Amino acid sequence: MSGELVRTALYEAHKRWGGNIVDFHGFELPIWYSSMMDEHLNTRQNAGLFDVSHMGFFRFSGDGVREWLQTLATQRVEHLEVGRCAYTHFLDDDGIIIDDMIFAVTDRESVINTGLKGCSNESEISILGVPNASMIKVMSDWFHSHLPEDGTIILDDLSEETSILALQGPKSISIIEEVLGPENAVKHFRGQSISNNNHGITGWIQGTGYTGERGVEIFVPNNQVENLWEALLLGGEKYGICPVGLGARDTLRMEKGFLLSGQDFLWPNLGSDDSNINPELLARDSWETNVPFGLHLDHDFIGRDRVIDSSMNGDERWWGIKYLGKGPFPRTGSLVLNEAGEQIGVITSGGPSPSLGKVGIGIGYISGVSPGDNVLIAPNQRKQVTAVVVRPPFV
Repeated sequence: MSGELVRTALYEAHKRWGGNIVDFHGFELPIWYSSMMDEHLNTRQNAGLFDVSHMGFFRFSGDGVREWLQTLATQRVEHLEVGRCAYTHFLDDDGIIIDDMIFAVTDRESVINTGLKGCSNESEISILGVPNASMIKVMSDWFHSHLPEDGTIILDDLSEETSILALQGPKSISIIEEVLGPENAVKHFRGQSISNNNHGITGWIQGTGYTGERGVEIFVPNNQVENLWEALLLGGEKYGICPVGLGARDTLRMEKGFLLSGQDFLWPNLGSDDSNINPELLARDSWETNVPFGLHLDHDFIGRDRVIDSSMNGDERWWGIKYLGKGPFPRTGSLVLNEAGEQIGVITSGGPSPSLGKVGIGIGYISGVSPGDNVLIAPNQRKQVTAVVVRPPFV
């Protein structure tokens, strides 16, 4: 994203709550409020509230929308029931990941009840999807290029008029019950339109998130989000809630081994050179990312042949490493060596783990290893640190 920085509808609220605002990929968003460490640990122990309105929000609708999406997605979609959420990758014709996405299946009544703009057509089934911030236009263009020519499937981009909050942590559901009522305390990977509540909030709520903790993501019209933000922070005070910046969001997701679009994988057609890693090394298929959910090879989808070939013949996969010794923390681009000093991989995400007392952890693509193997991490040209290979999550 280039040009003038974009402010979410919560910009003034972030300043009032002490947010340290930075340029986050073209958006003015808080990187932290008190400190990244405190916010990280509080989310693991209590609850944290995130503004993730830079993310996109799509609605797919029309007869046969589930069957259509299944031809594009690595996830099974056709038989997902209304109210279910799922994770998927979307691949290009060569089998390379373009983007990943959480999506939810919903029905006409629920969509209308959200009150979100554009959610009012006659389609019995709709799918709500959340593309990554930097990929909104790319994915919109890609989906449009695969829409049926007969116009039976419609894509509405609701990103600009929708704000998204993520409430995460073991006490998050108690806060939802307190603020929005028990009817809105959705289960893990379930979604629904927001039921009547004392704050007049309408929209969509689903039991998903990017921290690995129990939590929800809430999608509301921009003119409601400040009211919701304040209500959750004030109503959740007795549960230890705190506002959380995007710095802790990154360390939280890394501890759970969640992929970050543009850092852990990168579609080569973007032509990006922002990474510290050769972009060719980030052009990956779903098998190579080693994600244990979201990939099902028992249906046809774009790019499937490459994934099958990797599953049968591939060797390099996305693994975690945990330091056994002390030294500079692993960072994006740090080399992974075998005990003979030969390069066998590269770290794509790395740093200290707040939950593990700042032990160095990292995730990257490594060849010829299994959990329990020892490797060497070279965070710079002068230092090598012994680490053990693990399958995330780390905590």
